[in-house]
Amino acid sequence: MNQRTALTFAGIAATLCPAAAQVFVSTDTYTWHGDTISQGEFFATAPSETSIVSTYSATPGYFMPIDKEWHLKNDISAYPRLKTPNRLHTAIYNMGLDEMVNAVEPDTTLRTGKEWAGVWTRDVSYSILLSMAYMQPEAARISLMKKVDPLGRIIQDTGSGGAWPVSTDRMIWAVAAWEVYKVTGDMEWLRYVYPIVKRSLEDDLKTAYDPVTGLVKGETSFIDWREQSHPKWMQTADIYSTQTLSTSVVHARAWQVLADMAETLGHKKEAREARAQAEALAAAINEQLWLDDKGYYAMYLYGRDNLISNPRADNLGEALAIMWDVAPEERAAILSQSMPVTPFGPPIFYPQISDMPPYHNNALWPWVASWWGLASAKTGNEDGVMQAIGSVFRPAALFATNKENLNLDNGDIATELNSSNMLWCLSGNIALTHKILFGLDFRKDGLAFHPFVPKAMKATRSLEGFRYRDAVLNITVEGYGDKIKEFTVNGKRQEPFIPAKKAKGTMDVRIVMDDQDIEPMRVNNVANAKAPLTPITWLEETQLVWNPIEYINHYVVIRDGERIAETRSTTFDASTPGEYQVIGVADSGIESFASEPRSTRKAMSFQVPGEKTAMVSEEISYPASEKPAGYRGRGFVETDHANPTVTIPVVVPEEGRYAITVRYANGNGPVNTENKCAIRTLLVDGHKEGVVVLPHRGRANWNDWGTSNSVIATLPAGRHEITLTLLPENENMNIHTNHALIDCVTLTRLK
Repeated sequence: MNQRTALTFAGIAATLCPAAAQVFVSTDTYTWHGDTISQGEFFATAPSETSIVSTYSATPGYFMPIDKEWHLKNDISAYPRLKTPNRLHTAIYNMGLDEMVNAVEPDTTLRTGKEWAGVWTRDVSYSILLSMAYMQPEAARISLMKKVDPLGRIIQDTGSGGAWPVSTDRMIWAVAAWEVYKVTGDMEWLRYVYPIVKRSLEDDLKTAYDPVTGLVKGETSFIDWREQSHPKWMQTADIYSTQTLSTSVVHARAWQVLADMAETLGHKKEAREARAQAEALAAAINEQLWLDDKGYYAMYLYGRDNLISNPRADNLGEALAIMWDVAPEERAAILSQSMPVTPFGPPIFYPQISDMPPYHNNALWPWVASWWGLASAKTGNEDGVMQAIGSVFRPAALFATNKENLNLDNGDIATELNSSNMLWCLSGNIALTHKILFGLDFRKDGLAFHPFVPKAMKATRSLEGFRYRDAVLNITVEGYGDKIKEFTVNGKRQEPFIPAKKAKGTMDVRIVMDDQDIEPMRVNNVANAKAPLTPITWLEETQLVWNPIEYINHYVVIRDGERIAETRSTTFDASTPGEYQVIGVADSGIESFASEPRSTRKAMSFQVPGEKTAMVSEEISYPASEKPAGYRGRGFVETDHANPTVTIPVVVPEEGRYAITVRYANGNGPVNTENKCAIRTLLVDGHKEGVVVLPHRGRANWNDWGTSNSVIATLPAGRHEITLTLLPENENMNIHTNHALIDCVTLTRLK
């Protein structure tokens, strides 16, 4: 600690007087009082509007150092200036601007974080939606253009099993691109992005939409570390089959955006079609994922041949469902009061996974908490807004930077990975002030205002030098409440809306709130909780057996996706054919993940004609250390761009619904990253039945044979031809390598 810091701390300690300071937020773990945030023995405060100092000490031995003070380094005079009575609020806002300047690279792209170089599709898109569209419109535009591939499609960043379509949240790019248009009104930009959005959505519709539920397949949006949000037994092909809230909501909004784009460009037929897709997907989310007993949406559906619900709450998905009107108004109000909020703030999901370290699991990410704050304001939840703001301001002050994520057990930064100067977190920091307290709402034809000022933050505050189109706005908000009493521009009363065509010159905007108490709503404050471990099951002849789980109340047995029994035993009679799973239930009622499905149904395997034992494809990314082994029959068949179609004759003994899977190997990349997931359309007798995804199983690991996702088809008895073919919509993110080994096809007759 240098001498200046020591003297600053001494001065703060001498003048700090919590009892006399106004309390803005207080939970079981921290308090924001006056210009100080306290957590146990630690505190952080703002000696000035351009500095923050903290006494926080991190978990001993953690590899990442703590920034104990922030002092303004960059010139932020070109950006909107906040004036508010609370010095800490102003300092946290200014720190967001300071770090935003750091985030703009020399090539005018937005850097993801201090520890994360480059532009990432989801990171930059969510940041643009929060505040970078209007704070850094040119950098936002250039960054989005970096995430378009040579085929004119939105890039899904590298990820589990080879990225798209195991991960499918790339469509957040479309929503961000529309936000840039709303801010700038640039028709050239709109004409550029429209075909990209349309082409990408159409490919996703063919590849990643479930024909039965209508939901979108793939990982939860941004939670892209497999075991951080899924049971350990799930392969990446299983993750492709999950149908998630957050990603489905993103797609619903993307279809709505496509409709708005088409309408603006005069494509009326395309606009109608896209709007119908948006409405259908929103209806599917409400039908398939809403949990009446919880008051929120399930995180995802998962399994194999029979999907079940994961009843965890997904903060981002729940918030976006409110923000983008997927949740009807009445349901949004229920959701706002039901989403679990821990003492450190809204978790990424709840409850936590017991045997996973904190990162996405057991964590708060400030930018996601910012979305929850915006959603709380939209539903009129005053306490929800204050707790969301507190959960963002606490770590910003104590760590003197906009950190990536925080441990929900103790509020610390000791997680698997972390970064300072995190783009989407600083973007959320800025958005809380602009979009809640000043109520800025960009529309395609103008700027609307609907401030939401909690009574605890009653004040006169101003935002000077806010640039919108050809105008510079000086905005003042007086009082508190959620209703505007008076709105004037340059002294003249008008509706709280500035048309884009009239946004010219200097405009002094004065907003007087009605100073009426906001109708109270509750916050579902809960202790941070962890779910029981996932049971491990196996079959012993006709008995389903599993390991005992400590501190368990009872087990639930599932057959074919239906709960059929509760037991305290660790065995169950599985003589009735079916797909079995087991869930452990704690005394609190919190449930574990369901165990890996175990099927007692007989499966039929069919080898591929023309099998070989050596690879010859030019698309092999990594040399095999040895010949592939472990295949069944006489070998395997390679499929790539040169050999895009594989046909397998099968014989079905009786009519019925069959699960069709492919046994495959893909050693073109590691399990957790890169972009060479192999994708094929599955045809039965020439008719499309679905898409088969063959993700990476380890770099150069050609001896590791896995099972694809299931495609369900109704087949009459007799001979059939199953064809796997590479269609244009199956082109992956790599483009050059779309390659796998096919060993055999398996058919299992379902109930």
